[in-house]
Amino acid sequence: MATALRLPSLLSSRAAPTTAARATIRGNRTGSFTHRVAAQPDDTTATTSTSTTPAPPAGFTPPVPKRFEVKPGQSNNIAGAALALPFRLGTGVFVLGYGVTLVDANEISPDQYALDFQGRKVKETSKVGQCPRPAKPIEIYEFEGCPFCRKVREMVSVLDLDVLYYPCPKGSPTFRPKVLEMGGKKQFPYMVDPNTGVAMYESDDIINYLAKTYGDGSVPIMLKLGLLTTITAGLALSGRSGKGSSYSPAKLPSQPIEIWAYEGSPFCKIARETLVELELPHLLHSCARGSPKRQDFFEKYGLFQAPYIEDPNTGVKMFESADIVEYLRATYAA
Repeated sequence: MATALRLPSLLSSRAAPTTAARATIRGNRTGSFTHRVAAQPDDTTATTSTSTTPAPPAGFTPPVPKRFEVKPGQSNNIAGAALALPFRLGTGVFVLGYGVTLVDANEISPDQYALDFQGRKVKETSKVGQCPRPAKPIEIYEFEGCPFCRKVREMVSVLDLDVLYYPCPKGSPTFRPKVLEMGGKKQFPYMVDPNTGVAMYESDDIINYLAKTYGDGSVPIMLKLGLLTTITAGLALSGRSGKGSSYSPAKLPSQPIEIWAYEGSPFCKIARETLVELELPHLLHSCARGSPKRQDFFEKYGLFQAPYIEDPNTGVKMFESADIVEYLRATYAA
C-alpha cells in the first residue's frame, strides 16, 4: 500500500479555486458534458472554525475486525443502508470492467487477496489499471443525503478514484459557504480537479468528465438513465431517513481523516454518514470489488475489510463501522 497521503492543514492560508468565467454548463442533469469550467487560484480563503488537537476517548482500544458480522443493535442500520443495493442494482459495488472467475485454491498464492467460495478461490479482474490515474486527489464538496451526490460517489467507486471529500451537510459552517465563494452558488455536488484546473457543478457533467478523464469514456447504464437514475438514487437513500444530511456541531481537525471505503457497501455508508454530519474532511481511498487497492491493503494488514480509517490527528487506526461511528463522535462531536 502506498504511504498515506499527507495534506496541508485545512485551516492554513491557501489559494481557493474559483471559476475563471461565469460560463454556463450547457445541458441539464440528464445531458452530456459539453463545457469545462477552468479553476483559477485567487486570494480568497473560506471562513473556517477553529481547529483543535483531538485525542481519542480515554481507554480507547481499536476493535478486532470481524468479517461479515453485524454488531448487536446495528441490524436495522445495516438493513436500511443495504436498501440502496436493489434500487441501484449494485452500482458502486464493482469497478470498471469487473470480471470474476472461480479457480482452484492452489492457483492463488497465500499472499494474494481473494475470496473463498466452496473450497475454491474467486479471482477478480478489472480495467482500472489501464486508465489514467490522477496524481492528486480530486476534491468534491457534497453530502451523504443528496441523490445527485450519490450518483457522483458511485462513479468514483466505478473508476476507483481517491477523492478528498469536503462534507457540506445542511447548516454546516465551513465548506458550504466555501462552495458559494468558489463557484457562485450553493449547489451540490461541486468538484474541483487540481490535476486539470477544472471545476464544475452538475452531477451528470461531473460523471461524464470523470469517465472521459480517468476512465474509458463509458458510463454505467444506471448512471445515464436521466430522471430514472435520480429517482432510484433518491430511493437508495430512503432507508436511512436523512442520515448524513444535517450538520452536528463538531471540532474541525487539522488534517483529513483517511478512509478505505466504497459506495456500494452498507457498512461504509454508516461510517461515512457520521463523517459528513460532523463536517469532517476525509480522504477516501475507493476500494470497490476489483480494485487493485484491495491487494495493497491485504499485503499490509493480512486481510481486507472496509470501512477502515486512519486518523492522522490522533494516530488511531481501526476497522468496524459501528465502532468507527462511536470513535468519531466521541473524538470530534462538540
